[in-house]
Amino acid sequence: MMKAIRIHGYGGPEQLRYEDALDPMLHKGQILVRVYAASVNPVDYKLASGAMREFVPLPFPWIPGGDFAGTVERLGEGVTTLRPGDDVFGASPFGGAYARFVVAPADTAAPKPRKLNYLEAASVPIAGLTAWQGLFDHARLQPGQMILIHAAAGGVGSFAVQLAHWKKARVLATGSAANSAYLRELGSDEVIDYTKTRFETVAQDVDVVFDLVGGETQLRSFATLKRGGHLISAVQPPSQEAARNYGIHAMMMRMQASPRGLARLGELIDGGELKTNVTMTYPLSKVPEAWKQIMSGHTRGKMVVEIGSGGR
Repeated sequence: MMKAIRIHGYGGPEQLRYEDALDPMLHKGQILVRVYAASVNPVDYKLASGAMREFVPLPFPWIPGGDFAGTVERLGEGVTTLRPGDDVFGASPFGGAYARFVVAPADTAAPKPRKLNYLEAASVPIAGLTAWQGLFDHARLQPGQMILIHAAAGGVGSFAVQLAHWKKARVLATGSAANSAYLRELGSDEVIDYTKTRFETVAQDVDVVFDLVGGETQLRSFATLKRGGHLISAVQPPSQEAARNYGIHAMMMRMQASPRGLARLGELIDGGELKTNVTMTYPLSKVPEAWKQIMSGHTRGKMVVEIGSGGR
């Protein structure tokens, strides 16, 4: 038996239960990881709410949590890329990280960056891979291009700003005045205070919009793009009719766990090119409080759940 956070039906933070659960079963091609830290992502509460049940139905009782960092305990049949005792970080496509142990496909994990402790490492996989794949795999961002990043101070946005700056793009970031200095430190060339300025009056003829907000913000973003530009959203499918009218490419992306991508992020972190920003840490029993905070939509950087004494 292990301690875990579980839900027994669709709902909000009130559905989360800190309770005993059976250790997960290890299958072919998987690894069993002793989890020391897991991060909090918006997709966790969206899945739990039932908003995505048509596409991702949950098996109850369900343990949330996609990001994890810890130590490999055992290997499933056929796994040769990792060994017991390896420190790893990764993204479980099934959830399960809000627990002492998690099983995940071996190809969704990679060696933990040397410069990061477990808490920091757990904050990277989903947010970092979403930013990397959105900017480079889908938008094909190139040096000298201009990119507009919405919700730039959040978990994904913070990585996106740094990666776009590393790529030598010109970075326009939307955020509140309170996050202006933070966003400039990450590499933003210009910060647009969305509470006072309509971003489309500043951002014009941009090559890429990375949308982490959706709704009206996404609709208004079409007019900022030059013809042939890319609107990549991680939160909401963009209108294809609007994309045709503006002559741009628009899509909703879905992050795909990748050991090569994780390794590349780890190289940038260990090389000092990329950093993570853990702003809040909660014990496993306090996950409901963490969810309430992230659901407010105004969290800077990443929130992490510490699981056991290895978390530091």
